[in-house]
Amino acid sequence: MKIRSVLSAAVLAVATTLASTQAFAQETFTLKLAETWGPNFPIFGDTTKNFAERVEKMSDGRLKIRIDSANKHKSPLGVFDMVKAGQYDMGHSASYYWKGKVPNTLFFTSMPFGMNAIEQYAWFYHGGGMELMEEVYEPHNMLSFPGGNTGVQMGGWFREEIKSLDDLDGLKMRIPGFQGEVFAEVGVRPTNIAPGELYTALERNTIDAVEWVGPALDLRLGFQQIADYYYTGWHEPATELQFLINKKVWDKLPADLQEIMKVAMRTGSYDMLVHSQHANAEAWATIKEEYPNVQIKQFPKEIFQAMYDANKKLLKEAADEGEQAARIVKSQEEYLEQSRAYTDISERAYLNTMSEVE
Repeated sequence: MKIRSVLSAAVLAVATTLASTQAFAQETFTLKLAETWGPNFPIFGDTTKNFAERVEKMSDGRLKIRIDSANKHKSPLGVFDMVKAGQYDMGHSASYYWKGKVPNTLFFTSMPFGMNAIEQYAWFYHGGGMELMEEVYEPHNMLSFPGGNTGVQMGGWFREEIKSLDDLDGLKMRIPGFQGEVFAEVGVRPTNIAPGELYTALERNTIDAVEWVGPALDLRLGFQQIADYYYTGWHEPATELQFLINKKVWDKLPADLQEIMKVAMRTGSYDMLVHSQHANAEAWATIKEEYPNVQIKQFPKEIFQAMYDANKKLLKEAADEGEQAARIVKSQEEYLEQSRAYTDISERAYLNTMSEVE
C-alpha cells in the first residue's frame, strides 16, 4: 500500500508539473506601444509594425504588440512619461527628446561629429553602450534598446543660403538634442517641434529652417516646396531611435519572450538602417528630377569650425557637471577614436578611391 501511495503521489506530482508548464507555455501577453510618429509614417512606423509582426510570429501568438500612433495617444513627445508611469508598456521614439527631463538620455541617439551608424552599433553592442544606457534609464523604471537607425541625417532645409556665421544669428530652426545646443552657441534659436507640425511651421514662417531626417522622409513632408537650400549633415551622423519598455512589464515576461523581444528589436534596428539607405536613394533621385530648384550645400568652413569648437565646449561642460555624463562622453570619444582609425583605411579609403575614378 505504501509503494502504491508513493507511486500515486509521484504520478500526481509529475502531472501537476506538466499541467503547470503547459499552462505557462500557453499564457499570452499583449503589450501596448505608444510611438512618437503618426499613423502609417514611413520607415519609422514600418519599424514598429515589422517588430510587432515578428514578435507575434516567433512567439506563436503568445505575445502581441498593440501600437498606438501619435494621433491616438495625442502626446508625440510624451512617450517617456507614459511608459514610465505604466500608461503604456512600451514606446518607440528617440532618446534625445528627453534631454529636458533626463539630460544624459541625449547621448544615445546621435552626437554631432560623432560615430556613424556602423561605429555606433559596434559601441552599443560591443563597446559598453548598452550598459551605459541601461544605467541612465534604470532610475526611471525603464529599459531602452536600439530601435532603428536613419544613418547620416541631412543638415536641414533653409529658405536662404547660409554663407557666414552672421546668417545664423537669430535664425529660428527646428533642431532637437545636443545639436540644437551646438547651433545655439553660434547664434541659432533652436526649437523642437513634433513631426506632424513641421511643414506648417516652415510654411508660416514660425521657423526659418528645419532639420528632419533625409530625402525619403523630407520629400514626404514637402519641405522642398518651401525651401531651396538643402545642407549636408554634421549633427546626426547615426540617428538611433529607441524601444522603451517599462521595467515592471519586462520583468513579468517569461525568459523566452524576453529573448524574442530582444531578437525582434535588434532585427528591426538593422532593417530600418538598410530601409533608410534604400528609400533615401530613391527619394533623392526624385528630388533631383522633379525639384531642380533644390541646391545641395555644405556649411562654410568657418561655420563648421565654430560648431566643432562649440560641440567640444558643451561636451566638456556636460562631463564636468556629472560623473555619469563624464563616463558616457569618455566612452564615446575613446570608442570613436579607435573605430574611426579603421573606418579611415576602409570605408573612407574606398569612397575616396571611387571618387577619383568616376
